[in-house]
Amino acid sequence: MAKQYMTLVPNPKSVDELMSRAYNLAGKKVKDIASTYNLKIPTDTLHSKGWLGVFLEAVLGADGSNNPIQDFTDLKIELKSIPISNDLVPYESTYICVVPLLGNSNVSFYESNFFNKIKKILWFPFDGNKNLAIAEKKFFTPFLWSPNQEELQILKQDWEEHMEKISTGQIENITAKDGTALQIRPKAANGRILTDAIGRNGQLIQTRPRGFYLRPSFTQKILKNKFL
Repeated sequence: MAKQYMTLVPNPKSVDELMSRAYNLAGKKVKDIASTYNLKIPTDTLHSKGWLGVFLEAVLGADGSNNPIQDFTDLKIELKSIPISNDLVPYESTYICVVPLLGNSNVSFYESNFFNKIKKILWFPFDGNKNLAIAEKKFFTPFLWSPNQEELQILKQDWEEHMEKISTGQIENITAKDGTALQIRPKAANGRILTDAIGRNGQLIQTRPRGFYLRPSFTQKILKNKFL
């Protein structure tokens, strides 16, 4: 799917061009945008999770794909679609990037891929009503965001605490309940997919891949600061 959408539009050459494209989608339904490109919209929401994000990347001209760089490489902007209610309540956590489980003992927060991803985000809220078909979902007003000092400090502390546990062999002790704003959760298509990590005694173990996610309570504050 990603390759199919990669050439829908050229990469935006400026922030103004990107935001002009983004604002042009606000208030429109997925089916209306997709019809412009003669794209087929999945009807099975269970097996189309993530489709909407890839769709947005395509119609906005993102070029970073799933690489450890921003979605808009030249502009250094990450794109995040976020399903919300009419009361600005996010329906789910927001995936940011893969958690590095090896070779990270000397990496600082400001050198991390996580920080690289959150430095500047184009948030694109959309109707998260699960009773709506994907085709009927509407995009709301997008906006650019960079963490302020308070937000950055919270994320930095969470990240450092998570990475300390990982580097000292405590990966299996980390749950989705850990972290004020930043949580770690399994990130794989199924439980059979495993990767290397450090065990309690410093040995290599096999564990499920993990991802960094922003809690809904954190992203809700971002939304309310913007719109209220």
